[in-house]
Amino acid sequence: MNAAPADQIRLLDVQALDVRLSQLAHKRRTLPEHAEIETLNADHTQLRDLLIAAQTEESDTAREQTKAEQDVEQVRQRAARDQKRLDSGAVTSPKDLENLQHEIASLAKRQGDLEDVVLEVMERRESVQERVTELTGRVESLQAKIGDATSRRDAAAEEIDAEVATVTKEREVIAGTIPADLLKLYDKLREQQGGIGAARLYQRSCDGCRQELAITELNEVRSAAPDTVVRCENCRRILVRTPESGL
Repeated sequence: MNAAPADQIRLLDVQALDVRLSQLAHKRRTLPEHAEIETLNADHTQLRDLLIAAQTEESDTAREQTKAEQDVEQVRQRAARDQKRLDSGAVTSPKDLENLQHEIASLAKRQGDLEDVVLEVMERRESVQERVTELTGRVESLQAKIGDATSRRDAAAEEIDAEVATVTKEREVIAGTIPADLLKLYDKLREQQGGIGAARLYQRSCDGCRQELAITELNEVRSAAPDTVVRCENCRRILVRTPESGL
């Protein structure tokens, strides 16, 4: 393949721009905010699960408290009815009076026991409510941190994308001046060779694979016409000759 020396030199400009585009893509993928957001999201998920569990426990405890208070109220009402019967004098039989007094005493003990249950449940509910409040605050704090990290990530990505657009446009302009067959070969080699399709020959070494050319290869390059597109024998990349080639 033949191409004017100036076209081959411009190929190095395209290669430099492609390297820059690869660097920008890598920079965008590896923004520190990505890892930060991932960690924060994992923490947020864990805390949110704990909060949901605490809220569920608080709801269950609230129902338990309501049930315990209803039990107390039922015993209180029954005791009040019995006391009213006793006070009314309607019960005259000594045995019935004894039974009624015994029931009132039993209800009083039962009421006391149930009120203790209510207090115990209330204490547990208060503890759970404090836990819910604490976890809610921590979840909200994490959400704010995630929002901040996301904003920083988006701003950094936007800045990178702007540079990518500029570099891409510059590449299009330069690539448009290079013969299609040479550019096609370059793009094919770049895909095969890890992003480097053309390299300069500098001080008798290929800048692509960093290998010094053998004497026979150097002689072949020296004897090649200026418009001949030469390739590195070692890495097969396009080898672009410059005044610094050392030929």
